[in-house]
Amino acid sequence: MKPEDKLEDGLEDKIDELVERKGVTRRDFMKFCGLMAATLGLEASFIPKIAQAIASAPRPPIVWLQFAECTGCTEALLRTADPFIDDLLLDKVSAEYHETLMAAAGDAATACLDSAVSKYAGQFLCFVEGAIPTANGGVYGMIGGKTMLQVAREVLPKAKKVISIGTCASYGGLPAAAGGVTGAKGVKDATGISTINLPGCPPNAVNIAALIVNYLLNNQMPRTDRDGRPVFAYANKVHSQCPRRGTNWCLKGFGCKGPLAAHNCPSVKYNGGTSWCVQADAPCKNCTTPGFWDISAPFFDYSGSY
Repeated sequence: MKPEDKLEDGLEDKIDELVERKGVTRRDFMKFCGLMAATLGLEASFIPKIAQAIASAPRPPIVWLQFAECTGCTEALLRTADPFIDDLLLDKVSAEYHETLMAAAGDAATACLDSAVSKYAGQFLCFVEGAIPTANGGVYGMIGGKTMLQVAREVLPKAKKVISIGTCASYGGLPAAAGGVTGAKGVKDATGISTINLPGCPPNAVNIAALIVNYLLNNQMPRTDRDGRPVFAYANKVHSQCPRRGTNWCLKGFGCKGPLAAHNCPSVKYNGGTSWCVQADAPCKNCTTPGFWDISAPFFDYSGSY
């Protein structure tokens, strides 16, 4: 019996409504549920449960903050080719505040943030994109007359969970690279608040979606490693999964950091499963590890050493 034949009574109508709204087929929807199961390391028997969670689970409120960043993490999520991932935040969660998506600006935007945090205190998931400048009281990053550090200290303690999206929010990333003067840090280091980290430059939209699906499915965040990264995406080294390992096409002699990097790039890939760095003949830069950029320099190294 196929997974889609095991759906609970009444769920078919909800799925039909969902796929009709997106203009795709039920088969596409179930394939997406299968992708989420595979990404989360779950058996195929979980596919109907994932379908039910996506179609029926309550919509958790989300506040998405953007600090010292390039908006690449948001772009990675919104510009994905998968019709279910790019709309997931809009369809299956209640996006109460997101500077890039919302129409409001200036004082109106600040009022939206204050209202959302007050209304959903203790309930909302706070996604943070970008590092937080901390030098000189945080004056190198300002939003609505407040420092980014001040905004973080006011908002994050009121969240149910805090998720750092991308390497900058997770560990500091490029803004924290040597030579900077802003004192940029990852969210946890800047505020002392525990976070779920989804590093990557940018993070893979599939992993962001899988984290949300895991929450819809279990009402909790996935298990993490010592660096706060979900085990489902960061348990294995890139080199151990790389199809070029042990071949003449291995980029080990060109500065590839695959043996050091933990990520599921080789299996999930980017751009709708089209490709990833090594497949595009670019060495892995180990962008998911604390200390990136500095620990990965130089990105291209012809010495054959690490």
